[in-house]
Amino acid sequence: MTGQSASPTCWWEQPGVLHRVVCDLLNAELTTMRRRPLLHTLPWPNELHLIRDLGADSLELLSLATSLSELLHIHRSGIEDYLLARLEIQDWVSVAYTSLRQHSADITFSTSGSSGTPKRCEHSLASLQQEISELSVLFDGRRRVLSAVPAHHIYGFLFTVLLPQALSIKAEQIIDVRTSSPGALLSAMQPGDLVIGHPDYWQNLARLARALPDNVVGVTSGAPCPNAVAIDMRAAGLNKLVQIFGSSETAGIGWRDDETAPYTCFAYWQAQDDGAALARRMPDGATARFTLQDHLTWQDENHFRPAGRRDQVVQVGGINVFPARAAKVIAQHPAVQDVVVRLMRADEGNRLKAFVVPRAGYEDDLMLAETLAEWASAGLSAAERPATYTFGAALPRQSNGKPADWII
Repeated sequence: MTGQSASPTCWWEQPGVLHRVVCDLLNAELTTMRRRPLLHTLPWPNELHLIRDLGADSLELLSLATSLSELLHIHRSGIEDYLLARLEIQDWVSVAYTSLRQHSADITFSTSGSSGTPKRCEHSLASLQQEISELSVLFDGRRRVLSAVPAHHIYGFLFTVLLPQALSIKAEQIIDVRTSSPGALLSAMQPGDLVIGHPDYWQNLARLARALPDNVVGVTSGAPCPNAVAIDMRAAGLNKLVQIFGSSETAGIGWRDDETAPYTCFAYWQAQDDGAALARRMPDGATARFTLQDHLTWQDENHFRPAGRRDQVVQVGGINVFPARAAKVIAQHPAVQDVVVRLMRADEGNRLKAFVVPRAGYEDDLMLAETLAEWASAGLSAAERPATYTFGAALPRQSNGKPADWII
């Protein structure tokens, strides 16, 4: 679409959609930089001022402008400097809109960056629309979208920006439910709704779900969804819970609506190198190759099952987290001789846990746990911080010397 005038079919022309994408990005970036939630909850009014209302300093403003320019490729239109000259939300949305009228062919998403360095993943709009053409068949007939995910990440962009447009769902029927309690959301559901969430969100919803309206469909992605959650939601009346498998690098790879079944890959993917890579047939007919971060076991050429990560990442609340990074930060405390961090067992919860070998002189476990929790808060994001600390004279090992799990 470079150099072409905008048309009513452009995603950013839908009322309020570009505003939502911009605000979600700025909110996430400021929250990450400050390591705490902002006092101003979404949605933000047009007149919200980045300095007066959000207290952004010069370094934060520069980082925010860079992030928005990177997401929407504003730098390619040459008007990114206007972001630092006009500081109300409506000004930034206006700059983004003007830029998209000149260049909208590509968009760059970032991974969560829990390893310390977020990865930039550029996608052509045409390739995202290629996925939407398959998703729109899966979700035909939906009337509203209830979203519990941000719109500036690839999952949220696909399912709360592009998919509603393909399904002719008006912008006012895309409802942000991130600040709604599970009980309030259940009361607000209507027949024909499409609910976009992540496994932790669905897990909380399943605890309260009773007698849902007819014909409500759910979607989950970002982490494996426990089978029990899908079973409980169907028992409560959910028509189906569609699980999407993919990543920021690849976008969607496949889907399933039965937790016992393998995933069906989208038609444009093909396994390569014994499943270690995928080839994608792009909209222009070219072929792109992607190295996978996950082990996939292929049942046949169209169906696969995930078999664990290749890069030791785990997911907490739908966010990629590297336990080794959390352990590295905790190990820097002078009271710590050795430490290991790993994901809790399914019966323990869905957060990280830490096993610490203290140095001599630190015998008060309760006080040390509080001290390390405070230390972790200063250097780790909420998803990266261990929720529990266990102490011992040596790290847990199996009889063969390999690392072992521990019960909290």
